[in-house]
Amino acid sequence: MPTLYLIPTSLGDCTFERVFPPYNAGVVAALRHFVVEDVRSARRFIKRLCPGAVIDELTFCELNEHTRPAEVEGMLRPMDEGHDMGVLSEAGCPAVADPGADVVAVAQRRGYTVVPLVGPSSLLLALMASGFNGQSFAFAGYLPVPPAERAKALKRLESRAYAENQTQLFIETPYRNMRMLDDILRTCQPATRLCVAADLTLPTEYVRTLTVREWRTHRPELGKRPCIFLLYK
Repeated sequence: MPTLYLIPTSLGDCTFERVFPPYNAGVVAALRHFVVEDVRSARRFIKRLCPGAVIDELTFCELNEHTRPAEVEGMLRPMDEGHDMGVLSEAGCPAVADPGADVVAVAQRRGYTVVPLVGPSSLLLALMASGFNGQSFAFAGYLPVPPAERAKALKRLESRAYAENQTQLFIETPYRNMRMLDDILRTCQPATRLCVAADLTLPTEYVRTLTVREWRTHRPELGKRPCIFLLYK
């Protein structure tokens, strides 16, 4: 039975030895067929992880926001012919807040083996470092952009944190991080705790937990930095 390997990628320009076990390189080196979010970045990642790889001998299918649902089924054709395949995200773990989940669902329906490899997950790393509840947590993905809708979403997440004793995680497009931080500080209660985790696994890594009241006088510069926001009571 062919295997679909879910291959984590780096969260930025990091030291690969810090975040990827040698086993991953062996798996990637043996594969010839990949489903990726972006071909150019996937080729760069594979070349760095496996310097001896002959990139021109590999095949890539792109799965991203531009992919039509009807195209996903055909992406696993190499597996139908008996070949193992790999799935790569743009950053972090594939299929988590990532379109790779669609092709994994196809593999599961067809009864293929699916193997997730070890690698950096910004969501779990941020949760680990936050000091918040790690037994009950929820990831809300991207919040609405319009101010009124975003305020309602933040209030809803804050209410769940208090009512359900549950950590709430969410993300934003990096260039809008500062606007998100300002919206949180304007909308949430002063005593609510907020963790900001940016550039995880990178030399510029930043993780700090303060109350909303404290953050109002300690605003970090988050522009264009991959960032996770966590709310808790």
